[in-house]
Amino acid sequence: MSLTVSDVDLFEAARPRLGAIAYRLLGSAGEAEDAVQETFLRWQSADRDGIEVPEAWLTKVLTNLCLNQLTSARARRETYVGQWLPEPLLSGDPLLGPVETVEQRESVSMAVLTLMERLSPNERAVYVLRQAFDYPHREIAEILDITEAASQQIFHRAKQHVADGRTRAAVDEAAARRIVEEFLAAATSGRTEPLVKLLTGDAIAVGDGGGKIPAKASPFTGALAVAKFLRGLFKPADHKRAMVGGRPDVYADVANGEPAVVAVVDGRVVGVMVLEVTAEGVTAVRSAVNPDKLERATARWNAADHGEPLVAGW
Repeated sequence: MSLTVSDVDLFEAARPRLGAIAYRLLGSAGEAEDAVQETFLRWQSADRDGIEVPEAWLTKVLTNLCLNQLTSARARRETYVGQWLPEPLLSGDPLLGPVETVEQRESVSMAVLTLMERLSPNERAVYVLRQAFDYPHREIAEILDITEAASQQIFHRAKQHVADGRTRAAVDEAAARRIVEEFLAAATSGRTEPLVKLLTGDAIAVGDGGGKIPAKASPFTGALAVAKFLRGLFKPADHKRAMVGGRPDVYADVANGEPAVVAVVDGRVVGVMVLEVTAEGVTAVRSAVNPDKLERATARWNAADHGEPLVAGW
């Protein structure tokens, strides 16, 4: 069935929302875009005259495609080399979707995306659709072919699994820059004490190299252990520069709504370190250095002006 201009326009109007749902469900920009494209192909071949509510139909198709993808993704992550982290998205990326409310911002944070790995595919879908997009349980039930009561129960259970008791600080670009500047000053001081002061006592540091860039297989835990790790990490060395292909420039940015340290070599993002900040201090440092997870960040980076680096030719 050929698409009309109206059919295409309707889908394109839904694309940003579909992409944002898919990214939250999958934690991968590439997989999210693939799911949206497959949804478009299904829309193209569907009997659209018989679809009463196109938005609901598209959401149902997209969500079920993601649920199928999550099943295979779980199997792949069991053999993933080292720690798995969601793909970081830099400020302004359309896949971040709506971030007007606290719930929407939380749902796309690296912390919550990582915690959602604990959920079953159905729990993850209900949580995302309700928490981030405010779908009523009646519509969620129709999307997932469950009862409304089941949707409510699943949502309650998912919230319990995802809740970590922390209230993350909301930051704009100016606040993020100040936080990253203070963090970098401490990390490059050559001493652990300034870092310990910035970190919470139960702070963690996690690195995702995907077996392509060296990263510790288990997290560092505790302020002192994290501070020692960061002190060594930010000490310049030729072998570190060789791993990323040169001397990186280091910038402050925002990734997934949180302050981020972005390392760039010749226009290529080689690392995104996301800082989880609470009123008590920096409680988590999550570093994505797997090149496969930085291609979209590189494209976004090169499409915008970022001014002068905080550290040039580190």
